[in-house]
Amino acid sequence: MKRSLLNVCETVGFFTVLELLIDEFQKVFMDNSLNLTHITLSGYVEISKYRYLYFFIMFAVYVLIICSNSAIVYIICSHRDLHKPMYVFIAALLLNCFTYSTTVYPKLLIDFLSEEQTISYSACLLQFFTFYSVGGSEFLLLAAMAYDRYVSICKPLRYAAIMTKKIVTALLILAWTVPPLHISVLTILNAEAKICKYDLNGIFCNNTMYKIYCLSSRSVTVIGVVALVDLVILPMLFTVFTYAKIFIISYQSCKEFRRKAAETCFPHLLVLVSFSCLVLYDVIIARVDSDIPKIARLIMTLQIILYHPLFNPFIYGLKMKEISKHLKRCLR
Repeated sequence: MKRSLLNVCETVGFFTVLELLIDEFQKVFMDNSLNLTHITLSGYVEISKYRYLYFFIMFAVYVLIICSNSAIVYIICSHRDLHKPMYVFIAALLLNCFTYSTTVYPKLLIDFLSEEQTISYSACLLQFFTFYSVGGSEFLLLAAMAYDRYVSICKPLRYAAIMTKKIVTALLILAWTVPPLHISVLTILNAEAKICKYDLNGIFCNNTMYKIYCLSSRSVTVIGVVALVDLVILPMLFTVFTYAKIFIISYQSCKEFRRKAAETCFPHLLVLVSFSCLVLYDVIIARVDSDIPKIARLIMTLQIILYHPLFNPFIYGLKMKEISKHLKRCLR
């Protein structure tokens, strides 16, 4: 009885915090002063000269991202033999890629065809919030996939008992709720900060936003470090540690076991390395001095939004045998 009452209290506490965050967001995004404040995106290079080239290239990339990610998700959803935890996590990861791209690409395409590349401050905060929430979810999903592979390879007899529907659902909910809760606090604090510069040296609202504020807030720095540790460093360390343990156990086993471990783990490791490099790019862009060549900064920024959403569906579509098999049948 005491335990059930404690659970109720914890649930009420969680929803109270959630309601407070929602109220703060409503204040932030309904504030007229924020909507009247516009930020100029000055990270484009010779956009008046190459606007149509930029538009058609990025439009083609966006369509390819939508089609490739949607195709793999559709294959996983429509085939019962793929309704397993590993493939459910892959589908969730690809849905994340779709959201990650949609956060940035539509605004980019509008900017390419516009005379002025501006964004309202409230929309900028919303883009910042969505971009980093989805990015944090990516690392948590990769950690969940690493745990799934560990149980499958190292504890095969207990796999069905451990990786139940409830556990998979709980992991997905955590991956999609913990990052927004972290990033919402940062976004609210950013909304209350004083702006001294209305020119953003970038093409969308990422970490470069911190250079438009008059003063660097200590609370923002602390919460940013907490978010970095909770959403990036700890999940990445857990993932690396888990795969290291898998490879140690597989090295001590037979050749067939090693082959199976490599087939299932290698795509996940590739995605982890790829996304970690992009996060490193994002941090570098925010911290490097302003005298870096504009074209170099643009290329670095584009790498954050180009490679990963395209990389994932091709890795999982070609490297995962079961998905590849169904994909070939669809293409015939």
